[in-house]
Amino acid sequence: MTERAAPGDQFVQSLARGLEVIVSFDDEHPEMTLAQVATRTGYSRATARRFLHTLVELGYMRTDGKTFSLTPQVLRLGTAYLSGLGLPQIAQPHLERLSARLGESTSAAVLDGTDIVYIARVATRRIMSVGIAVGTRFPAYATSMGRVLLAALDGDDLEAYLSAADLRPLTPRTIHDPAALRREIDHVRAQGWALVDQELERGLTSLAAPVVDGTGRTVAALNVSTATVDGTPQIAAATTPLLESAAAIGADLAAQDVTG
Repeated sequence: MTERAAPGDQFVQSLARGLEVIVSFDDEHPEMTLAQVATRTGYSRATARRFLHTLVELGYMRTDGKTFSLTPQVLRLGTAYLSGLGLPQIAQPHLERLSARLGESTSAAVLDGTDIVYIARVATRRIMSVGIAVGTRFPAYATSMGRVLLAALDGDDLEAYLSAADLRPLTPRTIHDPAALRREIDHVRAQGWALVDQELERGLTSLAAPVVDGTGRTVAALNVSTATVDGTPQIAAATTPLLESAAAIGADLAAQDVTG
């Protein structure tokens, strides 16, 4: 992760502010009043009001006169990225085969800031208290896919991540101390995969491996996840199939040259 550069002379502040208003809505704040939006963005009520009503006029937001919420039209902003990326389409059939082979949910994600973002998924059952779909975000430090992606960062970028991330104990098992997390990421880098047992949510175990393109760059992470019933050894048996699937996706990426 690199530090954001100062705005240049091509920077459009109104566009940046409009996007900040959009991303202020999340799974914990799906609906907000004008005052809440102003508080979360740090803008004045007058500024927040102008952007909210502009977004309503453009169809990205709806309002009942008191509260505001996003409309499905905002998905168009992410669809352009996903369709141009090519990776979700390439990964999806591999996820489906891996899920059928193991009988468990499988996913692919990329790193975005301090979070992972799901770009493809096959669900066999609901395994978390919140639903997971394409576009779902989770803090990278507490997820198997996040640790695989963090292990691919160079030293400076990893330190920048550890400084920027809000490292909190999401469960009693969550590794959230920076030094301990750094050691765990070093371990993941050395072994080539990550196992996270009930650190994101109680009762959830996941295993992840990196997806590496033809240039040797880690472009995504692939995982298999399951409810923790018999402990981690059961999912640990999925390591070889998971690594094989991640390698197959990487081979397809190299063959189609979609990341170059």
